[in-house]
Amino acid sequence: MTDTLALVPAGIDTYRQPVVYMNEDCHICRSEGFAAQTRVRIDLEDRWIIATLNVVGRGAWLDVDQAALSASAWAALGARAGDKGAFSHPEPPVSASMIRSKAYGDRLDQAGFAAIVSDTLDSRLSDLELAAFVTACAGERLDEPETVALTRAMQGAGQTLDWGGRTILDKHCVGGLPGNRTTPIVVAIIAAAGHLIPKTSSRAITSPAGTADTMEAMAPVALDAAALRRVVEAEGGCIVWGGGLALSPADDHFIRVERPLDFDSTGQLVASVLSKKAAAGATHVLIDMPVGPTAKVRSEKAAEALGVRVSAVSNALGLNLALHISDGIAPVGRGIGPTLEAIDVLAVLRRAPDAPADLRERALDLAGHLLDLAPDGVAGQGRDRARALLDSGAAEARFMAICEAQGGFREPGTAAQRIEIHAPHAGLLTSVDNRRIARIAKLAGAPRQKCAGIRLLVRLGDRVDEGQPLYELHAETAGELAYALAYAESQTGVLTLSEEGP
Repeated sequence: MTDTLALVPAGIDTYRQPVVYMNEDCHICRSEGFAAQTRVRIDLEDRWIIATLNVVGRGAWLDVDQAALSASAWAALGARAGDKGAFSHPEPPVSASMIRSKAYGDRLDQAGFAAIVSDTLDSRLSDLELAAFVTACAGERLDEPETVALTRAMQGAGQTLDWGGRTILDKHCVGGLPGNRTTPIVVAIIAAAGHLIPKTSSRAITSPAGTADTMEAMAPVALDAAALRRVVEAEGGCIVWGGGLALSPADDHFIRVERPLDFDSTGQLVASVLSKKAAAGATHVLIDMPVGPTAKVRSEKAAEALGVRVSAVSNALGLNLALHISDGIAPVGRGIGPTLEAIDVLAVLRRAPDAPADLRERALDLAGHLLDLAPDGVAGQGRDRARALLDSGAAEARFMAICEAQGGFREPGTAAQRIEIHAPHAGLLTSVDNRRIARIAKLAGAPRQKCAGIRLLVRLGDRVDEGQPLYELHAETAGELAYALAYAESQTGVLTLSEEGP
């Protein structure tokens, strides 16, 4: 008997959580006392990972002398066909006691947070332990010094891009507003103005589209740090997926656990945003905070509290920061979903007569504010400069150049399945529920299916006739279309119409 098993790929996507599958009759399971959910160390040559065990019943698909690895575990271990791994109990994570301390109300310093971040990246912490950490930090349980310490610990765990002391502009929206895809437009304007704006963005986790998803409908986004630098040096800006760049890499692990819990934590939100901005080498950052009853930031009071914390942590990190409070009452543009949002972005950049005016105006507000924030900016003149760059076609030309530098531009596609949702009665459109309209788009397949989502056909304040189309569902398959349609038809108040006639 040995402590090794043949490694095989399970072909199962567990996102960022390494998982190992072993037969219940495996001699290692019996001798080591491994059971379901046991944390297991797997060594292969000079590499190792810690994975969570799932036990496969006897006579099932896995032989007793094999261990199957999830996709993330296989990649992290660098396994190949024919490899054998050694299995053992891992040492208890050093940071477990720090998580318990925080759960009991103690304050942590940067060393404590750094230990938690390090154990997270090494997969030493189980999802239960990560959930305990996220819970212990929820609400207002992280004070200002702790938020600074966590931000620095998260940034320090990955690489930080060095731009040689040059001014680097960046922007971030705290989210919660479907269709608010201003980033590609802002990046194009800022780069056309001669500034550097290396924009790293996320893919959607719980929304119908992230900026990276929308950009990927037009150009490649999975660039490494060297390719990112080449694009920025050539064109002044980029819009790439940050997940492959090791910039604040622990953040995705925390988000993976935090999202299903649906906890609001000012400290963790600030640490998430600013650790990535600092890691990207930003010197001047604009934070957009849409405020609305169904947005992520639901009140002016909440926006004020978040702004105070963001400003304090930015000062501690040496970032020049500006805040932009925007209207978060209803979705922006017409499209909700990667391709549909990309179509809106291109319409604005191409100055199409039917381009969504609200998306254009929001992008100009943000680009103007960011130009004002730059060291050579003149207060109050940024928006006019941004408009001139957009209206002249300079922003469009720069966006196309950025796309080509990232691997080539492609026109967004169209969904195979579509159906219109009609008004049940006449009235004035008085509200849109951001959360539920986003859920419908997700049920239609977004963002996994790039062309899936919703195309809005009416705007707030429009008078609508009975039977008039309110929005159009887009899906790639009939099954996904039916799934989204069933939910949409079961809901009231997604789009609220007053009872008065038009």
